[in-house]
Amino acid sequence: MTANVITDDQEALAVAASLAEEFRAGASARDAERRLPRAELDRLSASGLLAVTVPAEHGGADVSASTLAQIFRLLAAADASLAQIPQSHFVYVNVINRQGTEEQRKFFFAEVLGGRRFGNAQSEAGTRHVQDIRTRLHPLPDGSYRLDGVKHYCTGALFADWIPVLARAEDDKLHVAYVPRDTPGVTVIDDWDGLGQRTTASGTVRLAGVEVPADRVLPHHLTFEGPQLHGAVAQLLHAAIDTGIAGGALAEAAEFVRTKSRPWFESEVETAAEDPLLIQRFGELALQARASEALLREAARAVDAARAYLTDDSAAEASVAVAVAKVQAAQAAVDVAGALFEVAGTRSALNSLNLHRHWRDARTHTLHDPTRWKIQHIGRYVLNGTRPPRHGLL
Repeated sequence: MTANVITDDQEALAVAASLAEEFRAGASARDAERRLPRAELDRLSASGLLAVTVPAEHGGADVSASTLAQIFRLLAAADASLAQIPQSHFVYVNVINRQGTEEQRKFFFAEVLGGRRFGNAQSEAGTRHVQDIRTRLHPLPDGSYRLDGVKHYCTGALFADWIPVLARAEDDKLHVAYVPRDTPGVTVIDDWDGLGQRTTASGTVRLAGVEVPADRVLPHHLTFEGPQLHGAVAQLLHAAIDTGIAGGALAEAAEFVRTKSRPWFESEVETAAEDPLLIQRFGELALQARASEALLREAARAVDAARAYLTDDSAAEASVAVAVAKVQAAQAAVDVAGALFEVAGTRSALNSLNLHRHWRDARTHTLHDPTRWKIQHIGRYVLNGTRPPRHGLL
């Protein structure tokens, strides 16, 4: 594949806006038919958007967190499934930037600039909790490794060129092994059956005796030994997806009311869009959506500020700002997508219209990690100055 190389933030945003419009047209049909977006992902790769965080010294645009968040918001407003697929891609590009050797950075950044995609094999099912990682890297006499384990919720793996695998070494420390999708012993199973985000193909990856060269393994445990933005950036993209879902649902609700809904007879108006009670409700929903957009921008600015001057304090401020944005965006996505039916009326519930995809996507995506714990960390920080933990989910 030959990929465009985006040179700056403005170009990145323009490309994202253009692709979002293109992807919006087929989003409902892809969801209804569970038609996997292979062609759309190829368009995304060829556009150069997947390489926008590659550092400038390696030929990338090295865009700001503010720009990256807006890219995801634009894509999610058009198709939340499609926007979710590259989230892990950017997370694991970030791991290379932070923990890769110069040779590893040179190799992998060239791959990304060439349009290659990273998936993920991170979460596991049936363990005690999300950080109980049982996939293992076994050292071999020649310095390479054998990788064994089973991963679930592997968004992007089915479409990936490389699958970053979270695993523990003999010393139980966390590493990321970057494994080509077609490596012997790697099996990607399309068994995702979520009620929302239907086309993410977030299925299972089985790893049986997979051989991994030493130079394809990065020491991820070092990421959390000092001030870091790994979790803040990952969560910022999740917040952007939820913000996009809320905005997309609100826009579709408004269009439906303007063009299809009938006014309630007691309103004594000619069109539903003139109903003062509906106008009031749309104002309330717009407040939720716009608050999410504003907090997303604020959180992204905090990440950019911490990136420029990374300390324990700046990292903590960025993590808390992102947590605030994520809590607001998650609530707005579920509330606005649910209210779509309230304001649009009975016809909007027709299965054939597939307007429920916004709520299904919101309800599914916001389960990714519990906002109740984010609120706890926000409260501890505000009340007692307690910095949030460095576990990668804040």
